[in-house]
Amino acid sequence: MALAPFWSLTAYVAGELGPLQASSDASLLKITATCRTANPHLTTFLCRLVHEFFLCFSAQVRQDFFDLLNDQHVEGNQRWSKVKERLETDPRYKAVDSSALREELFKQFMEKQAKNVDIDKERELERQARIEASLREREREVQKARSEQTKEIDREREQHKREEAIQNFKALMSDMVRSSDATWSDTRRNLRKDHRWESASLLEREEKEKLFNEHVEALAKKKKEQFRQLLDETSMITLTTSWKEVKKVIKDDPRCIKFSSSDRKRQREFEDYIKDKYITAKADFRTLLKETKFITYRSRKLIQESDQHLKDVEKILQNDKRYLVLECVPEERRKLIMFYIEDLDRRGPPPPPTASEPTRRSTK
Repeated sequence: MALAPFWSLTAYVAGELGPLQASSDASLLKITATCRTANPHLTTFLCRLVHEFFLCFSAQVRQDFFDLLNDQHVEGNQRWSKVKERLETDPRYKAVDSSALREELFKQFMEKQAKNVDIDKERELERQARIEASLREREREVQKARSEQTKEIDREREQHKREEAIQNFKALMSDMVRSSDATWSDTRRNLRKDHRWESASLLEREEKEKLFNEHVEALAKKKKEQFRQLLDETSMITLTTSWKEVKKVIKDDPRCIKFSSSDRKRQREFEDYIKDKYITAKADFRTLLKETKFITYRSRKLIQESDQHLKDVEKILQNDKRYLVLECVPEERRKLIMFYIEDLDRRGPPPPPTASEPTRRSTK
């Protein structure tokens, strides 16, 4: 038999096996045997070429048939016997030359559709699971925030109750504790008898005692300030006045009486007051000496030459109240003047105004 042309050969194979059967069902060996029936001298290459042609042809026919089923909206619950009636006039239906192969392709399509549905359902389930997980996480965050908010509100409420208890206890002490000499052990018994004691029940014993001590200290401070104000207003007091002299003048003043019932305590506070005044007076006087430009590093030498310079210095200073405050201790005042003059003498002349400035060098 003469060598058949390629297209004649493919037509022969299709006639023997059927186009789709040749491409999908038949193996390369079966197609080769069929080809060589037509021509025993046919090369293996040409037989393979025929096989590949049928493979391409089969893939396109199968895809066209699947597209036809898609176009007809074929779904999983439909039966082939009903579906094929709608397809018989379409060329893509007729391209599949076997009724059994059409039904097989229909089954493959339905299986693929079912698989896609399962995948879609699985994806939808995963999506729903993610949404639900996100909602649960959001719910946990909301619950946590609410819990924190509730705790904060509870803390603020407790803090408010504590502050209210503190204010009630302070009010109780303001009414019942008037003496800075009061002690906690003695006062507590009286405080317990008052109905307002229960309004401070949130406070621990140590807190109440601390508040009591602060209250007593505040009373003592206030009475001390009022007592010192009384001393400031007593014009006869100087830096050398004695308590014996002062108490005759102020003993009937309410600020003296309220300060303390103990004369020794009043005297001790008066003496502390005088010490503070004396320290302040000396500090103020030293400031005055520094402000007096008439006094210079030459003043010591001038005083050594003549007492007149010292008299001139004192004459200038006596116009200032800070000098007059020390009138009761003239010798101490004179010592302060001389100590300052001697200190200026030791230091010598002050440096010129530019001496403290860094040396400036021109840079090129």
